[in-house]
Amino acid sequence: MNSKSKTVEASSKISPAKSEKSLREVSDAPVTKKIRIMIADDHAVILEGLVAIINRQADMTVIAQASNGQEAVEQWGRHRPDVTLLDLRMPILDGLGVINTIRRGDSSARIIVLTTYDTDEDIYRAIKAGAKAYLLKDAGREVLLDCIRKVHAGETCLSVAVAAKLAGRLSGDCPTAREMDVLSLLAQGKSNKEIGESLFISEMTVKSHLKSISAKLNVAGRTEVVTEALRRGLAHL
Repeated sequence: MNSKSKTVEASSKISPAKSEKSLREVSDAPVTKKIRIMIADDHAVILEGLVAIINRQADMTVIAQASNGQEAVEQWGRHRPDVTLLDLRMPILDGLGVINTIRRGDSSARIIVLTTYDTDEDIYRAIKAGAKAYLLKDAGREVLLDCIRKVHAGETCLSVAVAAKLAGRLSGDCPTAREMDVLSLLAQGKSNKEIGESLFISEMTVKSHLKSISAKLNVAGRTEVVTEALRRGLAHL
């Protein structure tokens, strides 16, 4: 047998071993686990769009969808997603109610609020309730995907603008719970007398609360108080 034949024979003997080793290396390679995501939004077009974007990612998959707050809580309990994208305004149970309900059962739940509302109060309440991120729906696709990955990794994700509003809300002189009640009724167009009757307090006390609210919001007059309260998310029509 010439040297060339010996080389071919040796090569044929080695190849199966190399092939077997390669197969072992492939089978032993770590498999990337996809981030399991639930999306809750009552707008069908937005919901479908988010599902399509996320399912195109190699490291993500949508495992559950919900179109109202109650369904979101039920779906979360059934699927236990890694990350939840949650609209703030939804039927039956709003986003804050969903966050509070879910986190009562699991304080480690990772929830991203995805909304069109960016008032100081909305941001504050969502973060206080336990949301790990607060994004507006006009955020870019890559911003959203990056936020999902960060929250899944245990980070908090807030844009500079959102963080600034949160800081302003935390450092500001905020209305008390009773003043918030007065604000709510004022935004509904109630008179001082009607507000007093609803809250079982005197008109003089209502006026005192309004004076305090005006000072805290740095405005003067009923119309200005309502306008500023709506802007900050302290009251809703």
